[in-house]
Amino acid sequence: MIDLTILLNRDSGEALYSQLYQYIKQEILSGKLAAETRLPSIRSLAAHLHISRNTVDLAYQQLLAEGYVQSRPRSGLYVIDLELESLPLSHQMNKKGLKNSTQVSSAIRYNFRYGDVDAAHFPFATWRKLANLSLHQDQLDLCSYGDPLGEPGLREEIAKYLHGSRGVNCTPEQIMIGAGVQYLLGVLSRLIGGANNGNGMAMEEPGYDGVRTIFSHHGFHIHPIPLETDGLNIQKLFESQSRIVYITPSHQFPYGMVMPLPKRMQLLKWAAEQNGIIIEDDYDSEFRYIGKPIPSLQSLDTHDRTVYLGTFSKCLLPSLRIAYMVLPQKLIELHDEQDYRLYDQTVSHFHQKTLELFMKNGHWEAHIRRMRNVYREKQFTLISMLQQLMGAQVSIIGQDAGLHILLRVHNGMDEHQLIATAEEEGVRVYPVSPFWAQRGEAEKTMVQIGFGGLSKEDITEGVRMLYRAWFGKRRDV
Repeated sequence: MIDLTILLNRDSGEALYSQLYQYIKQEILSGKLAAETRLPSIRSLAAHLHISRNTVDLAYQQLLAEGYVQSRPRSGLYVIDLELESLPLSHQMNKKGLKNSTQVSSAIRYNFRYGDVDAAHFPFATWRKLANLSLHQDQLDLCSYGDPLGEPGLREEIAKYLHGSRGVNCTPEQIMIGAGVQYLLGVLSRLIGGANNGNGMAMEEPGYDGVRTIFSHHGFHIHPIPLETDGLNIQKLFESQSRIVYITPSHQFPYGMVMPLPKRMQLLKWAAEQNGIIIEDDYDSEFRYIGKPIPSLQSLDTHDRTVYLGTFSKCLLPSLRIAYMVLPQKLIELHDEQDYRLYDQTVSHFHQKTLELFMKNGHWEAHIRRMRNVYREKQFTLISMLQQLMGAQVSIIGQDAGLHILLRVHNGMDEHQLIATAEEEGVRVYPVSPFWAQRGEAEKTMVQIGFGGLSKEDITEGVRMLYRAWFGKRRDV
């Protein structure tokens, strides 16, 4: 049963029961009152609207007479499941659109979406045990808002992990925890000026469109900097006159190249000479399959000009919404001066405590090692199937690390056609053109394929279907 709230006009000249009847009738026709919804009792609705029971009874009797509701003995009045043909055209269209959307979604059997993770390997039992332990230890403390920068214990664990795994030099006091990298970049944008100082923001071209949108919304003028085979073109960065650059050096998004040490040193030299700021997004540095990892830019920065970003979304679950940002000391001071400590923490105190215990007890690094092997096997399956079925008809880009690849397809189809024909076979792949700030420069025959959320069996069958969709050959493989 639901409550019905309606503003009845006693001065309109129209009887109150008629106004109530018309209101409920329109709610039913529009679909806002769904079939099988129980209407309030005459007594309760009359008390709720401060009208007489007779007024409600007359409205209900009219609805019964016209077939919008039915009476069930000792139960009440229920909305009838009206035939679609009797509904207004606009409602029919909404129903039809919803049905078609559901049909399209259900027709996709294999979704190569980047950002999906292998939830089957998440240590739910361990996480549940630690969550219960958190409640037992700090039940009253977990009821508070917590530290605006994030819980000190978790920040201490993150600082130790980052120093050991990525060489990051920082204290827990330099770390800020937030509900996702995009939220943290919003805070950073306000700290470093945005529209107030007329700053320009240099970004890799192509680069992460979600981040580009955030910077644009905060008033930054975006300077797209082209890539070379080993990453950002440093000379073009100098020419852009930007003093801030956002970069993904350990696994360029979306192309996947790794910036070598000499170019990293050039970038740090640029920051020192230009009094600039480097924003280093190390979004999936845990998953490198070939070669030795290169230390983070932040670890090489002797002038304290690098902001370091990371996330737990790729290794744990995106739904936890836990990311972190390491700020240079001068930005920490600016953060305090601008009263950002008055902002409440956006990540659940409870989740932070559970993650702290997860890291402190050694589960985090063990989980990373396990997931690195899981994703390495999936990536090997994907690459092997593409090479086996498509061979020289495709070019694979960015296969050394991460949870996605780019695929350049040599069959004459453009991005839109590749995606559409794949969907006809029940497979979803994704466009890369949004990653270019200058869409006209985007590659025309390339798609993005993520593999984190699919099993090896699904990857195998999904690639078979892509082969049939794009090359139209049916053979036993």
